[in-house]
Amino acid sequence: MDPMRNPFAPGAGTPPPELAGRDELRDRVRIALGRIRIARPAKSVLMVGLRGVGKTVLLLRMRKEAQAAGVQTLSIEASEARSLPAMLAPRLREALLRLSWNDKAKDLARRALRGLAGFARALRVQYQDIQVGLDLDPEPGLADNGDLEQDLTALLLAAGVAAREAKTALVLFVDELQYVTEDELASLIVALHHAAQEETPVTLVGAGLPQLRPLTGRARSYAERLFDFPFIGPLPREAARLAIEKPVLAEGMRITEEASLRIFEETHGYPYFLQEWGKHAWDTADESPITLDDVERASSGARTALDEGFFRVRVDRLAPSELKYLRAMAQLGAGPHRSGDIAQVLGRKVTAVAPTRSGLIAKGMVWSPNHGDTAFTVPLFEDFMTRFAPYPVK
Repeated sequence: MDPMRNPFAPGAGTPPPELAGRDELRDRVRIALGRIRIARPAKSVLMVGLRGVGKTVLLLRMRKEAQAAGVQTLSIEASEARSLPAMLAPRLREALLRLSWNDKAKDLARRALRGLAGFARALRVQYQDIQVGLDLDPEPGLADNGDLEQDLTALLLAAGVAAREAKTALVLFVDELQYVTEDELASLIVALHHAAQEETPVTLVGAGLPQLRPLTGRARSYAERLFDFPFIGPLPREAARLAIEKPVLAEGMRITEEASLRIFEETHGYPYFLQEWGKHAWDTADESPITLDDVERASSGARTALDEGFFRVRVDRLAPSELKYLRAMAQLGAGPHRSGDIAQVLGRKVTAVAPTRSGLIAKGMVWSPNHGDTAFTVPLFEDFMTRFAPYPVK
């Protein structure tokens, strides 16, 4: 099998050759954005799920589809190291400049750009990482109070009015939304709430780890009514089969049903893992069809690739106490696990290890599906930790 023709693409946000099993959600978002554009009410969408389920890929595809439909979009990948205003300002400037090319919306887009200038200047003392080109002088009184909640609301409303005049909508596509601080997230929620009340075509399509849903609830109690929270999980058997078989067939090759099933069993249907196993199975096979024996021989290489890339990159930035906590969780199995049970494995009190647990939640390594429970945010992480640290916690 020619490795240059290998269709599989394991990578961070790399589009797979076949985006299987997500059509219903894509249609839901398409309809929501279409409704926003014609001044019909629709909730913003926040996709939540574990690592490796394809949230970033979905977000990228949805943005492309929105752009193809004539919607104005901006894209942000949230980071622990940067503030929301710093990430938002340059992307919003780009969207407003595009809106300014529309004859009908030109003046309103320029007014929003003046608001952006006031926004950046007023908040630069509080958020020193804001770096954005200022195309126009600020308009006094527009988004320049120095209060993030008030200014972000005024700014997005001004941008939304320009979008409405251009017969379009402004959609914020934000990945890794769980890294936005609670105060900043609250300000964004308030701004979106006002936009909805004013029937202004501004909305959010976001993605994040499962802790995003309770985080939005803590930020603003009405968030549950403002957002839809579709849970993105592993692919069911039929969708996983399509994700593996269609790319192979598109290259004029075949894979046996037994081989496809084994890949599904090894990966549990997680899209990133499917890509990794598909890639290694293709490279291992000498000829078409890819057989069960090819998949068996490829599995060791697929696991090694996942260990060295997908898994290892997440533990390299952890403190020894955090690694020990994760190893204790792995010793208990897939989870979720009661915090008391993890503390018992560690031989410590729950209160003593609570800061370690909080740090792991902040770093996106674990989350709490229910009060007092802890679960990995990375699929099959318990198996990796057992390989990574083969000796159990004493």
